[in-house]
Amino acid sequence: MSRSLEEIREEALKTINSSDNLEKLEEIRVSLLGKKGALTEILKSMKDYAPEERPMVGQKVNEARKLIEENIEARRNNINHLLLTEKLKRETIDVTMPGRRELRGHRHPNQIALEELEKVFIGMGYQIVEGPEVEYDRYNFELLNIPADHPAKDEQDTFYITKDILLRTQTSSVQARIMEKQELPIKIISPGRVFRSDEVDATHSPSFHQVEGLVVDKGITMADLKGTLDCFAKSFFGPNTATKLRPHHFPFTEPSAEVDVTCFKCGGKGCSVCKGSGWIEILGCGMVHPHVLEMCGIDPDVYSGFAFGIGLERVTLLKYEIDDMRLLYENDKRFLEQWV
Repeated sequence: MSRSLEEIREEALKTINSSDNLEKLEEIRVSLLGKKGALTEILKSMKDYAPEERPMVGQKVNEARKLIEENIEARRNNINHLLLTEKLKRETIDVTMPGRRELRGHRHPNQIALEELEKVFIGMGYQIVEGPEVEYDRYNFELLNIPADHPAKDEQDTFYITKDILLRTQTSSVQARIMEKQELPIKIISPGRVFRSDEVDATHSPSFHQVEGLVVDKGITMADLKGTLDCFAKSFFGPNTATKLRPHHFPFTEPSAEVDVTCFKCGGKGCSVCKGSGWIEILGCGMVHPHVLEMCGIDPDVYSGFAFGIGLERVTLLKYEIDDMRLLYENDKRFLEQWV
């Protein structure tokens, strides 16, 4: 028995020390100490020994078991250490290498222009208000002095959902809501998405954005409107920008005008951008029509007001010298990454 134990012990230590992975080490442990292992078989044979010999046999088997377990544990720790060392070598980080730039999303040029525009008008004391994109005909047309037979209500221009509900064609509908419900005086801008049945090209889209402005108070004049738009143009396009009002017609303003600014490219001298005129059209405006005030519950004999509508995409294209509106919506990374 002693010779058998010695042979098992020596062979065990030899195989344990030569094992180079945890799977092989586990196989050795099971072959020696498992239910059918060599040492376990010796313990099972103790019934064949005389009673006085059994304590000595048990002691020697336990000593061998303890020695084998200690060597297995030591070898396991050694293998784990070697594995960790190899892993650390593979995953070594050179802290002297330059870091990689983390790619993040960024503001769209439309959003950049909108935030700058809002900052200009907030600085002049305007509030920002919003309204629904799915609108009633009453607010989109009727309260803005656009009767049922007006060409603007033609289905070729407007997306109707029902006879009385549509996708708003202008954010002026928010002005009608505000005039109907908000206490005077009123000084707001209303940015938002609008919808018109237009073909997609370099300057048109069936879905685009407007920023409507409205001021209603006692004593408001066309001079106030001109001064406001002058201030906006200089703040948004540059301090040397001048404005020019040209007579026009809008159903909800009287008198009405379209506003031009001096060409940002040539400074008003004339170039290909402004088609040689030195001026670029940016928005429409006018004094709020007395009938519009009256329909919204405001006495036109006491109050007056002005309104203006800025096409956000239009001023974005002008400000950043973009020649095609479609670039704003095609998600071309080569274009969008210019605003990172």
